[in-house]
This record gives sequence, C-alpha cells and structure tokens, in this order.
Amino acid sequence: MLPGFSTVLTPIHPAGWPFIGAFAVGAYVLGLIWAPLGVAGLALTAWCVYFFRDPVRTVPVGDSLVVSPADGRISSIARVVPPAELALGDSPRTRISVFLNVFDVHVNRFPVGGKVGKRAYRPGSFLNAALDKASDENERMALRLDLPDGRSVGVVQIAGLVARRIICNATEGQTARPGERFGLIRFGSRVDVYLPEGINPMVALGQRVLAGETLLADLASTAPARGGRPE
Repeated sequence: MLPGFSTVLTPIHPAGWPFIGAFAVGAYVLGLIWAPLGVAGLALTAWCVYFFRDPVRTVPVGDSLVVSPADGRISSIARVVPPAELALGDSPRTRISVFLNVFDVHVNRFPVGGKVGKRAYRPGSFLNAALDKASDENERMALRLDLPDGRSVGVVQIAGLVARRIICNATEGQTARPGERFGLIRFGSRVDVYLPEGINPMVALGQRVLAGETLLADLASTAPARGGRPE
C-alpha cells in the first residue's frame, strides 16, 4: 500500500486545484482520442489529487516543542552554519533535514510558534534534495522564526530534482503558530530545521516523521540526542 493511502479522501490544498483541473481536462481529451489513454489520464488525475492532499493533523501542545515542518524521512542530522540570509550567525547549529518523496504530503507547517523575523528567497540549482549539498546549492526559501525568549529557529524549504516551485505564504512580521500551514513544495523536496544552540534532536536518522505531529526537539530539554537506526 502506498504511504498515506488512507488519507486520499482528505481536503485538498488550494494550490492543487489548477493542476487537478488540467489533468482532468487532459484525461477527457485523451479519452476522446482513445479510451485506454483516457483511463491513463484518469489515473494521473487521481495521483494529482493524492499528491495535493492536506490532512488534518493533531499538533502537540507545548510552547517549547519543535514539530516537524514536513512529512518524510529524516535524511540528515548535522551541525552546520545556517544560511547567511537567515542572519543566525556564523556558529554551527544542529540541522535536521526532512526529505519528501513524491508520495509524501507536501504541505509545510511551522515547527514552532513565534514571529517571522526573516523571509528570504534564494535561486539555485535543482539537485537531488536528498544530497547534503542541496542545502547550499538548490533553490530555497528560508524563514527565521523568532521566539518570545529571544532564541530563533530556522526553517528552509528546498526545491529538489523534480520540484520546481516553492510556495511560501509566510510574511515577515507574521505571528506563527506551531503546526500552522505556511507553504508547499511541488513534487519532491526537502525541508531543513536549524535548532537553537544547545538543543538536541529527539529524532533519529532514517525516521519517518509527520508535519505538525512528530516532535523534532524540546527547547526546554537538556536530554542528550537520541540514537537509532531504520529497520
């Protein structure tokens, strides 16, 4: 069974309707030409509906909790310097990377609550988003979320090999709520989260995560980083 198959009949993200409509019209035209082509077109239309699904999520309650901004797999946990456009300084921070394949929900959600202190777009390449260098070289949209206690969390939407369109509805000065939808990346991508200094991740490499539900970290915790391996 495809991941998320049970959520096919969930609400659809508004950005998906133009694509769904285009696929449906194409399926109709193909069906007029040759019935088997119409069936193939309907299958593609159904996949488009599936891709743009926007399921309801139950967001954990807690001001110190950092939730995943995307569905997918933890592809990297590393200490790196955040993108310069976020103005988070030159010191390395823990970066948690979530890789989304074409079957994952692609709606992105704020990982924490706070104020959007920075919004910066940077053009770039379209390398495989699973590659570590994609964080530096690929097209991206970066947000800095400023917390009430003076700390900040960075979240970066990164385009991938197939993804060619980043949608970000967040604006500078906006008050963000944890788990609130703020954008979408079409057709395979990656989202990076930069934690404040001294905060350890609560997820492990290879772990599957859900946007708005899976805890990435607790800003009030001093517990060591968790280990683990996918099986």
